Amino acid sequence: MDSDTLQTFQKELTCAICMNYFLDPVTIDCGHSFCRPCLRLCWEESQNPTRCPECREGSEKTNFKTNFALKKLAALARQARPPQVPRSEEQVCVAHKEAKGLFCEAERTLLCGPCSQAPAHVTHGHLPVARAAEQGREELMKTMDSLWKMTQEIQNDLNQETGKTQLLAEYVALRKVIIKLQYQKMHLFLLEEEQLHLEALDREAEEIFQQLQDSEVRMTQQKKRMTDMYRELTEMCHQPDVELLQDLGNVLERTQLVQMQKPQPVNPELTSWRIAGLLDMLNNFRVDNPLSMEMASCYISLSEDLRSVIFGDEGHSEPWELQTAQSFAAWGAQAFTSGRHYWEVDVTHSSSWVLGVCKDSWTQDTSIIIDSEDAFLLFSLKGSNGYRLSTNSPPLAQCVQRPLGQVGVFLDYDNGTVSFYDVYKAALIYSFLPSSFSSPLRPFLYLCSP
Repeated sequence: MDSDTLQTFQKELTCAICMNYFLDPVTIDCGHSFCRPCLRLCWEESQNPTRCPECREGSEKTNFKTNFALKKLAALARQARPPQVPRSEEQVCVAHKEAKGLFCEAERTLLCGPCSQAPAHVTHGHLPVARAAEQGREELMKTMDSLWKMTQEIQNDLNQETGKTQLLAEYVALRKVIIKLQYQKMHLFLLEEEQLHLEALDREAEEIFQQLQDSEVRMTQQKKRMTDMYRELTEMCHQPDVELLQDLGNVLERTQLVQMQKPQPVNPELTSWRIAGLLDMLNNFRVDNPLSMEMASCYISLSEDLRSVIFGDEGHSEPWELQTAQSFAAWGAQAFTSGRHYWEVDVTHSSSWVLGVCKDSWTQDTSIIIDSEDAFLLFSLKGSNGYRLSTNSPPLAQCVQRPLGQVGVFLDYDNGTVSFYDVYKAALIYSFLPSSFSSPLRPFLYLCSP
């Protein structure tokens, strides 16, 4: 092969980003090929990601498969490079004055031919330096894939953590509104406690904001450390064989230490503060036996956004389906059209539950679909990450502690509000903002036992 042809061949096996032979080459939509690590880092740092670094054409996908033909040719090209001339005693055996051309797999050291036959090494596996270096590169690439996957997971966690800050800010603002409305129902001497309650919420929210900010900083720093480590491993892959093998064990250990330091996301949860005199006020409107004693075995299916509820006696396939042999629903024995009414429900032994009020048009005789305007409900649903406390109108995840005993329900029909309380803590869970009720409302309860 003449020199011009050889240079052309070598150029076709060279990454346009790092100008070295391909490492785990991938071919993107436009047809150009690059090292996977180089393309990842290039797109990670680019203002216009998913564009070809060479022709700038956009790419619709980012997860490409390895071009094994290029990978094999690049490996052969590396092995065909002119042999290195030993430049130090580390590469030349002092005892035998021969180049250390073999790699001991057991002790990860370089040996000359005679040393490999010595009693201390004769039982060990030996490989030529070039072949051992290729295996080392493969090991580094596997570690880099794991490192990159965890880096992307941290980026997803970071995005979610950033979103939590905005959501929490909006939730705190909304919670201030409903707390103010709650205190307006009480006597004037509670104004001082209202102020103390709001100040405590601000302090706690500030602490959680700080935790979220600290978590964002930790995730950003950890992502940078992992990206730097990824870049270091990429550069190491291009080192000469001897230098690569000498540093391989140390860099893999450091990589494992970095991967073990993955930060955990923050779960923003506010304390349910006790409201003085709350239960005494609510008990003035207590309703005895608000729910029918007849409990119907049933299923309930919820839409993903909690805007609709399907109730009936036949199976359905919905994202949030709650159905067991011990699932029961009950309606109120009486529908309310005016006044204030308060009752309590024991959810101690229920794994998931739904309670609140619904329009009187709900029946337990047929399967029906209920839109969010038809009911004001509080949900406690068990998911993969634990219990989720939320409401349906509007769909809103509650950033407060889940009640474990009695839950109080207060219907103020004349003022158009429905509120839920943690009876054990005498604390507010949530209060729907005032609206205008135009039809009778009936208590509703769904229990799902473990």
